[in-house]
Amino acid sequence: MNAAMTSTINITLTPDEAEIIIDALEADMEGYLESAKESRGNARRSEAATFAEAAERIGQVLARIRAAAG
Repeated sequence: MNAAMTSTINITLTPDEAEIIIDALEADMEGYLESAKESRGNARRSEAATFAEAAERIGQVLARIRAAAG
């Protein structure tokens, strides 16, 4: 991980804004999971791993936003 990925930012969101971000991230994660599934089905293991990792990272961000939003 590079330094930019380990630094943090602080942002204040309304509950509605947090929900907008959560909805967008869920849709994005769904796309990555579908792409990973398709890649596995086409024996493109490297792509599948990349898509699965992206989905996992999005899931981690989702969890943090949900926890902060209460």
